[in-house]
Amino acid sequence: MGAMTSKRSSLPDKSVRVPAAAAPRIHPLAVVEPGARIGPRTRVWAFAHVLPGAVVGADCNLCDHTFVEGAARIGDRVTVKSGVYLWDGVTLEDDVFVGPCAAFTNDKFPRSRQRPARYLETVVGQGASIGANATILPGVRIGKQAMVGAGAVVTRDVPAYAVVKGNPARIAGYVAAAAPADRPAAAPRRKGAASATGARLLDIPNFSDMRGDLGVLECGPALPFAVKRLFYVYNVPGSEVRGAHAHKTCHQLLVAVAGSLHVVADDGAAREEFVLDSPRRGLFLPAGVWGTQYRYAPGTVCLVLASQPYDAADYLRDYDDYLRWRRRRK
Repeated sequence: MGAMTSKRSSLPDKSVRVPAAAAPRIHPLAVVEPGARIGPRTRVWAFAHVLPGAVVGADCNLCDHTFVEGAARIGDRVTVKSGVYLWDGVTLEDDVFVGPCAAFTNDKFPRSRQRPARYLETVVGQGASIGANATILPGVRIGKQAMVGAGAVVTRDVPAYAVVKGNPARIAGYVAAAAPADRPAAAPRRKGAASATGARLLDIPNFSDMRGDLGVLECGPALPFAVKRLFYVYNVPGSEVRGAHAHKTCHQLLVAVAGSLHVVADDGAAREEFVLDSPRRGLFLPAGVWGTQYRYAPGTVCLVLASQPYDAADYLRDYDDYLRWRRRRK
């Protein structure tokens, strides 16, 4: 899974005073202690409890029987359903949905009446959704617009737009950019024209006779760049993710010479998923496109042809950094 280099949230300061007409609505049976900051038009329902120091943004909805500890941070337009407790170190960025009884933790080795020197920071990225009864272990980041299935146990960082489920949570798919946030991506492509991201499937010339098959790649129409590097990926467990990065200038061609895998191409605005399941077809992944490989079948070997030698400076490994890089290029 791609490294996520920082879990620090960029939530703005919510301490600005607002007119009385935009004041938060606090149920008489809720407890909002002095020193807690509640944003305009936010609703805090019965039996909710918000401790001093907690920050809750505008237009949020804290349902019955929720709890917000003093060092927790909640962005704008966040929905927290009943039975959710947000402990110190938990940050929910803007537009997050947390389903009923989802559980957050902030200490990997808890003991009664013993506190760590600092609590691990857990961040749920902008627009992400967490299903009912999911458990989020401390110190992870759930990426932008990701979806965590009901009952999932999240033990590691979740990439942006990923759909995860199970115990431990594994990637089951990706959310489509053009679809509503609650709808999974369309069926993966097996063949066809260029996608919205510029990634496209290319046929590889193949010659067959009674002795077997021969696939040929030559620079030109079948391969739109000169090859400067070649490597292959194999022995990947089906639950693991590879790639999860972009290149600034390097083009790549991915070929499943054995087995099959899924590849998600993402240009920051559109995402499409491709299936590689034949050595007769490769996926051209142009520079500037974020690529993620997952659902490796047993015995899969993925051959990668690259237009440049290895250069660490050409990699974009953090998705938020990638989005900023894309915006600067426009």
